[in-house]
Amino acid sequence: MRILRSIQHKYCADGSFMKEFLLDAPVTREFFLYLGNFGKIDQLPNLGDGFYKFDKPDWFSIKGFIGDSTVEVRFKKETLEITVDFLYLLFSSYHEGTMDLTFLKKKETLRAARVSKLLYGK
Repeated sequence: MRILRSIQHKYCADGSFMKEFLLDAPVTREFFLYLGNFGKIDQLPNLGDGFYKFDKPDWFSIKGFIGDSTVEVRFKKETLEITVDFLYLLFSSYHEGTMDLTFLKKKETLRAARVSKLLYGK
């Protein structure tokens, strides 16, 4: 799955930076389950059938409906420069079926250390 482009972006009242991304394929339930390897997933049925939210605290959150080819991503402003490339990597590395997550987990660990140092000095 690839991010084609950002179709909207803005600073939010809570200090986060939101980007809406157009994808080359609709998101699936399996895609959100895959994201669960890197953060917390919630299905929010009160917002409509198939609405999911992925949250990686201090990094970003992803919201979207199954079957849509757009997602909303909210970045923590302070860590945007460290984490935005990991977001692109998550999307471009996804494919249906069994996946080896070793490479992504190494990249995640490196960025987590940088995020922790930036935000918490450790």
